[in-house]
Amino acid sequence: MPEMRRKRKKTVAEFLRDMQGKEERHKKKWTSLQIMVPGFLCIILFGAFLLMLPICNADGAWLNFTDALFTACTCVCVTGLVTVVPAVQFTLLGKLVMLFLIQIGGWGVIVCAMWFLVLLKRRISLNARVIIRDYFNMDTMSGLVRMLIYVVKASLVVEGAGAVCYSFYFVPHYGLLRGCWYGIFHSVSAFCNAGIDILGDASLAPFRGNVWMNLVTMALILLGGLGFMVWRDLTGFLKRIFIKKDGLRKAVRELQLQTKLVVVMTAALLVLGTLLIFAVEQDNPETLGSLPLGQKWMAALFQSVTTRTAGFFTISQGGLREASKMICCVLMFIGGSPVGTAGGVKTVTAAVLLLTCWSILKGHRDTECFQRKIADSTVRMAVVVFLVGLMLTLVGTIGISVLEPEVSAMEGLYEVVSATATVGLTAGITPGLSTPGKYLIILLMYLGRIGPITLPMMMAAKLGRKKDKRTLPEEHIVVG
Repeated sequence: MPEMRRKRKKTVAEFLRDMQGKEERHKKKWTSLQIMVPGFLCIILFGAFLLMLPICNADGAWLNFTDALFTACTCVCVTGLVTVVPAVQFTLLGKLVMLFLIQIGGWGVIVCAMWFLVLLKRRISLNARVIIRDYFNMDTMSGLVRMLIYVVKASLVVEGAGAVCYSFYFVPHYGLLRGCWYGIFHSVSAFCNAGIDILGDASLAPFRGNVWMNLVTMALILLGGLGFMVWRDLTGFLKRIFIKKDGLRKAVRELQLQTKLVVVMTAALLVLGTLLIFAVEQDNPETLGSLPLGQKWMAALFQSVTTRTAGFFTISQGGLREASKMICCVLMFIGGSPVGTAGGVKTVTAAVLLLTCWSILKGHRDTECFQRKIADSTVRMAVVVFLVGLMLTLVGTIGISVLEPEVSAMEGLYEVVSATATVGLTAGITPGLSTPGKYLIILLMYLGRIGPITLPMMMAAKLGRKKDKRTLPEEHIVVG
């Protein structure tokens, strides 16, 4: 009998250990997608509630839910489309809420959540490190927390420098406190590619001829749109040239392929966009026609830069010719670069698709670039991102045409691409949208911010297709 009791006690203990092990194995592991999708939504709803409060509104009354939700969404999604004029509608507290939402939207929910843990000096768990790795699209588990800290600190340094640069203009014109406040707000808005201003209803049009304001804004937009991974690589590139004295050729060879693609595509799109916009608009009296030659080129360059999903403008968007609007739609659809503050399908996606077409035309089996092969999985992902973004734009354009029948097809397309790519440029129809039209734009901004690939990836994960290794019989079909 004693032996049986000892045996039973041991069996129960083993049973409990087995149950505990199963519980650990089945414990839910959060992924970056599962945090991002509801995380952005919760912050948008919380921001909308704050912006509705009478204390946040200049007239002391409750702001209606639709406009509050639209404003919160455009801030968190760093878009820039607005149905109210922030400079007039909101008090200082309301503008501080907007600034807070823009900064969260620029960094992303995951960076903000993990940075909060770092500030609290909490241990970053293995699951949290996996989330950070997925978010930054890194292929290693080492240096993740350092990367997180680098992103936040480097962003704050750039935003601080931008605020100081802006203050050189704002302080003499608006006084010390208001000038510094304007500098901080617009620096964060430009760097996060939000394009929201608190100066009035004309964005940066009053500063069309101000070279300093244009250069500072364009620099912040481009830095935010390059992507944090590219920043780090370019920082190492500069160290190799100026500190290690490695030489330009060797330093260029050591750059990552993504950095090379981002830099080349960004430069090409900026130059091409500037030339095309100037060529089409240089005699248009509603945009560039009445400006001196120098201001024409500067305004054309600014328009090309701001279509990288920034949302500021110095010339009338409604006055653009149809050809220019189509050019801007293409630039907005491509957007900025991965793992940055910009939206769109991203420069690297467009580059991979172009390189794939070129490789096929040359008869190459693989997609090649700078003496490197691009993985087939990357090519497939680029195709999916591009097509999902295209379908989202098509469905959105049809939807806005149905809900707003008085809006022309080009104006509807311009608005939808601007919302989906989180740009914020408008041909002037946003404030006049009906309530259903506003909710459609809110949905497009939200889907555009979480990324064209996020929802398909979540669906694929639920369907369990990621581990599907089937090999099926091959059959030839005709395309083209």
